Amino acid sequence: MDQAKRRKTVIGEVTSDKMDKTIVVKVVRLVKHPIFHKMIRQTKKFKAHDYKNECSIGDKVQMIETRPLSKEKRWRVTKILEKIKEN
Repeated sequence: MDQAKRRKTVIGEVTSDKMDKTIVVKVVRLVKHPIFHKMIRQTKKFKAHDYKNECSIGDKVQMIETRPLSKEKRWRVTKILEKIKEN
């Protein structure tokens, strides 16, 4: 199997772009509660590598899992799905 096919991909929203070549992405997923059987919204923040500093706050991005790039950075931006319009 190809190496890229085994890597996880997630879609999330950029919450911070203040670091150089790094963004913070909030990923939301729906999970069914084991007892009450209702859908619960769970969020998690990831730090991702943004090589060209293209992403800004509010953008929707797709990330792929990669080797550790720093202490907390294990994701890389593959594409920007939705760009927020600037005023």
